[in-house]
Amino acid sequence: MDLRVGGKYRIGRKIGSGSFGDIYMGKNLISGEEVAIKLENVKAKHPQLAFEARVYKALAGGLGIPFLRWYGQECDYNAMVIDLLGPSLEDLFNYCNRKFSLKTVLLLADQLLSRLEFIHARSFIHRDIKPDNFLMGVGRTGHLVHVIDFGLAKRYQDPRTNFHIEYRENKNLTGTARYASTLTHLGIEQSRRDDLESLGYVLIYFCRGALPWQGLKALTKRQKYDRILDKKLGTSVEALTRGLPVEFADYMTYVKSLRFTDKPDYIYLKKLFRDLYVRQRFTKDYLFDWSIYKFKLKHPGLTKGENDTQTDEQQQQQQQQQVQQAISQQKQQQLQQQDQQQPQQQAQPQPQLQQQAQQPQQQPQQQQSQPQQQLQRDSVQQGLNSDVHMYPMYPDQNNQMSKTPSTQQKPVRNISSPGLKMNIHSSAAKDADYSQFNNPSNETPKVNKWL
Repeated sequence: MDLRVGGKYRIGRKIGSGSFGDIYMGKNLISGEEVAIKLENVKAKHPQLAFEARVYKALAGGLGIPFLRWYGQECDYNAMVIDLLGPSLEDLFNYCNRKFSLKTVLLLADQLLSRLEFIHARSFIHRDIKPDNFLMGVGRTGHLVHVIDFGLAKRYQDPRTNFHIEYRENKNLTGTARYASTLTHLGIEQSRRDDLESLGYVLIYFCRGALPWQGLKALTKRQKYDRILDKKLGTSVEALTRGLPVEFADYMTYVKSLRFTDKPDYIYLKKLFRDLYVRQRFTKDYLFDWSIYKFKLKHPGLTKGENDTQTDEQQQQQQQQQVQQAISQQKQQQLQQQDQQQPQQQAQPQPQLQQQAQQPQQQPQQQQSQPQQQLQRDSVQQGLNSDVHMYPMYPDQNNQMSKTPSTQQKPVRNISSPGLKMNIHSSAAKDADYSQFNNPSNETPKVNKWL
């Protein structure tokens, strides 16, 4: 039976379920493009699809926000058609044996913070932050994280007056208990701080493979929520982030210190993880763990089991060697040109009488040219050394380029590594979030331009 919505979208197989309704693969019968179709029974006790469609419209144009193609009612169902995306972070987490490397977690953290910053800037909070609601794109957007499932989203302020919602208590738990903030468990109205605390739990979950309050058993859902809350309250930030870089503890401490109406400092939070990324000397190649893992499965003989940090350091060393070799070749060419020009500058053969007459004058000149030539060699060699060490391959912790004093300073162009051109999706594409990481021009890199 050929089921259609919107007149041109044919419903295919079921591919998932959201907080309210099921999701199916669909196809645009006119263009042939594949889409995702979310259906909700019109007799649902708490219909949410119409509200979710309005949220997608309000967030339209944001990076990592699926495009709403159509919404309406077909027979006994409300239907919403959006972009078809790739696997969720939870699916990829399982694919990678339930552990992400620090590099992948930091790449995801920067994108996820940017997504929440945009959603909050449009006066919404998500209220159901979890790996299942973050999907990677497909094709050219395969490196981008997308946010879905806004069925539980809520306006936290009036977009016209910026008036914040009122503080309330005795609220029911909204969201997923595993990643919910402690204040949400306590029945306090959610705001921006709660989205960020949930994101912190997600990042720690990716680093550790599990959270301390997973696997707790109880007879009822209410009892299970209470046990999870007790475990969260009994787990300090220090214990939760033990063994992880200090930035994760700083992140959790900051978001837990926010008041109900406080606007989070997204720049500070992103800088925490960006500085850590630079300090770890990770390359910006968009090679997530699932891409590397897939490559190792396809080409086991080409991999030796090094971790991502070692691979990145080797790539950076190769880049530095290429820069040094290029500069060395250039300076050696200049030296050779000077050596070739020296005999050409000598006088042409003259009659014997003139040579004898000029011989006393030529000898001092020849004696004088030797120290000048040696001085030129020394200056070229000094310039060679200064150019090679002018800019280190890695910025320092303050995200600034430290320079070695030199009499003739010329910016050295960074030779970027092409990386591995393999993917589940197109991991070689560039994200607007990281457009400032590389400096393709010959200009000196500017301070505070990361990724």
